[in-house]
Amino acid sequence: MAGEGLRVIADVGGTNARFAIARDGRYDRLIHVEVARYTSLHDALLDYLNDLPPALWPSEAAIAVAGPVLGDRVTMTNLAWSFSASELKRGLGLAALKVFNDFAATAMAVPYLPPKDVFPVGPSNPEAKGPIGVIGPGTGLGVSSLVPHDGRWVMVAGEGGHVTLPASTREEDAVIAVLRRRWDHVSAERVLSGSGLVNLYQAVCAVAGKPALSLTPADVTAHAIAGTDADCVRAFALFCALLGTVAGDLALTIGARGGVYIAGGILLRFKEMFAASAFRARFEAKGRFADYLRAIPTCLILEESPALLGLAKAPLD
Repeated sequence: MAGEGLRVIADVGGTNARFAIARDGRYDRLIHVEVARYTSLHDALLDYLNDLPPALWPSEAAIAVAGPVLGDRVTMTNLAWSFSASELKRGLGLAALKVFNDFAATAMAVPYLPPKDVFPVGPSNPEAKGPIGVIGPGTGLGVSSLVPHDGRWVMVAGEGGHVTLPASTREEDAVIAVLRRRWDHVSAERVLSGSGLVNLYQAVCAVAGKPALSLTPADVTAHAIAGTDADCVRAFALFCALLGTVAGDLALTIGARGGVYIAGGILLRFKEMFAASAFRARFEAKGRFADYLRAIPTCLILEESPALLGLAKAPLD
């Protein structure tokens, strides 16, 4: 008999998956598995569940996947897994199962993050209340918002990572002009993501009339932190400034008086460098609304897997 109040949670990416058991908004029995070991999500989940004592077999599931969730049939973006949520629920004998986009699950964790997992970038405001904006440069650029309603949080999903990238300086005008040679539409995600950081580096080199080296996102950040390549240093500085501009636009659009939180793995190892960047100044640089934005806190999420906390807390109705 499935354990009442027990929930299996899963954060499934293109390479790895994390499984855990949650109860009352907390989770344990966390394991990491390589998804290549399995041919389906059903098999991976069943393998995990079969290792649990019978008393810990859950009655419900909350699953986050790296890909769009538009209905019962879910197809992952970077993994050859496709499944029906209703069939998975029946196959595992669960009373409830819900599938979320992985960034939506990350956004749902924000109101429950402990202070140790939140790094302020700019002035703090403990009294901040209201809607929350969440933006996450990682493999792509995730953007969501949370709206308080009747004592709970309502997550509003969207595709804000694909807004048109704005320029605030002549240098950014020149960089975007270079990028427009490759794409008719230069979205925020084209620069505010792992591959986007490389795009920025290549554009910086093109503007300077230099050949670009063949670098990975990790190479660009390593050179930027060490100061061993001036073009990488400039690319990272532009990355932070442009993220500030886009985050400020998000705050104005949704009225994010409760704060804007930055998720994603790119900035976790460079939090001091990020805090010293132009991010916050550009976040506030909105002319007549600078004072409005000055009161909104911006924070970097330090938790590496906030999606799991979001899945543990998320309502399944």
